Amino acid sequence: MRILIVHDYATATGGAEIMNEVLVEGLRRRGHEVRRFTSTAGLDQLEPASPEYTCRGTTGRWRTILQSANLWAPTALRRALRQFAPDILHVRIYQTQLSPLILPVLRKVPSLYHEVWYRAACPTGNKLLPDGRSCTQPAGRACLSAGCLPLRDWIPLMAQRHLDRRWRNVFRAAVANSRATAEVLEREWTAPVTVVPNGVPVVEPRERLSSDPTAAFVGRLVREKGIHILIRAFARVSASNAVATLDVVGDGPERVPLEMLAAQLGVARRVRFHGHQPRARCEEIVRTAWVQVVPSLWAEPFGLVAVEAMMRGTAVVASASGGLSDIVRDTHTGVLVAPGDVDALAGALDRVLGNEALARQWGAAGRTVALVEYTSERFIDRILAVYSRILEHADRSS
Repeated sequence: MRILIVHDYATATGGAEIMNEVLVEGLRRRGHEVRRFTSTAGLDQLEPASPEYTCRGTTGRWRTILQSANLWAPTALRRALRQFAPDILHVRIYQTQLSPLILPVLRKVPSLYHEVWYRAACPTGNKLLPDGRSCTQPAGRACLSAGCLPLRDWIPLMAQRHLDRRWRNVFRAAVANSRATAEVLEREWTAPVTVVPNGVPVVEPRERLSSDPTAAFVGRLVREKGIHILIRAFARVSASNAVATLDVVGDGPERVPLEMLAAQLGVARRVRFHGHQPRARCEEIVRTAWVQVVPSLWAEPFGLVAVEAMMRGTAVVASASGGLSDIVRDTHTGVLVAPGDVDALAGALDRVLGNEALARQWGAAGRTVALVEYTSERFIDRILAVYSRILEHADRSS
């Protein structure tokens, strides 16, 4: 089978882009011919993935206009279709670079839309209001009145939504990476939606825990990830646990404020900021942690770092929202806490950082769940089943 993967970015720097590589590599292992179509945005950054086909993209000031109407994208995509002649088009994120102008090009090729966040239903992609509350309103005037978008961005992004609605029926099927994402997509964009959870490669279980109790966070240092809540909770734990430490791996606009917060709370020496690290180095840092923490304020569409931790054999403390509620099994593979609740998070951390046997028990249980539900091979099996249904329907219709 010839499969063209369509995605805004080729750089393997985020969870969606990492899953693109899992998808491409997994399909190729099964003997399928796979190529990628992306924008050029970010190709000069870290870890380029060398897509076979590209069109113009940008991360600069014109991005909002481009993502609403990228005039280069449909022409380049038509050229790719002529050269490759795919049996199926697998479209992931297209709303931040390629724009809805690619959608009419999909009419003659069986196509799948794969939602990996909330972008089809929300112009910011996170269904989160500026004050940190979850947004329950459909996109439209509420995006402007709530302060989510300035007028200069609201106008082109509403035009983008109009084009999306006009052409979204070109897709033969839709899948989402979690029940949470599927529910938003079905409510505000299209239905039905098939849930296909992400998967990660099987790795060897970690050999040991660190000698002193250690918690770890991996991700971008942005407000919605809730790292400030984690640092406040860790400060409370450290008052009674004199040897506990916290490793923070990642970078972003909140790094300086977070470092200042750790200093203000008296835990600067016990909160280690490692910055952005290559994946191999990141794994070295967190591999022996007693617990990995995912304290997100927004409803994570999936929560790839939680699955990676479970595959390693690490207990997970996470926010009880979004895809994380499906992944983490409360008091079996870790603990789920209310987003933004410092007391609840501190209690969960205190429980696992003060009990090595429990950390090992939850970590082992998490690995068992990951091996059954969240391997990359299981992910590919599920995707191929969707492809088969699309092609069967296309054959019946022809």
